[in-house]
Amino acid sequence: MGRRSDHTREEIRELALQAASKLVREQGFQGLSARKVARAIGYTVGSLYLVFKNLDDLILQLNARNLEAMYQVVADAGASIVDPKKRLLAFGNAYLQFAVAHSHAWRMIFEHRVSDDEAVPEWYEQRITRLFQLVEEPIREIMLTNDTAVTQAAKALWSGVHGVCILYMTGKLDVVRVGSVHSLLEHLIRTYLVGLEVGR
Repeated sequence: MGRRSDHTREEIRELALQAASKLVREQGFQGLSARKVARAIGYTVGSLYLVFKNLDDLILQLNARNLEAMYQVVADAGASIVDPKKRLLAFGNAYLQFAVAHSHAWRMIFEHRVSDDEAVPEWYEQRITRLFQLVEEPIREIMLTNDTAVTQAAKALWSGVHGVCILYMTGKLDVVRVGSVHSLLEHLIRTYLVGLEVGR
């Protein structure tokens, strides 16, 4: 068993987040616990809670890292694409690819709920906002406006894409007899963009 003097608080934090990430990859979100993380890094649960406020705090910090990774994957997919429609299609496919490649981490972002008496930290909200802003940029180019309708449109489109991803990841697309998830995503995005242009 490790001693508190073996590592700094920042080092313990990093060890814990790496261990938690490994546990989620191997056992899923439901397999994560403070006791398992503490055991994996050779510290007590009490030592873990000197670094994190509680398990919610640890999960939020891990989710924040996963949101950063997701942002980078999606942003990179559209970085060199000038056409806003094609950029949004690239974003949608990249989002699906991230969900498939990091399924447990992806699900944890959306399935974890903080305790009722806890507020979601501002630093966490900022990471979510950053993702939406990525989608807002090409939508703003299509709608030719900079008002709140752009934000609403980005959230609506993302909700649709996310819904398709959930159906695919949970094996439910077979129920609606969809041949290709990629063709469904493309149809959803293209149809939505036509509506934006008509309502412009």
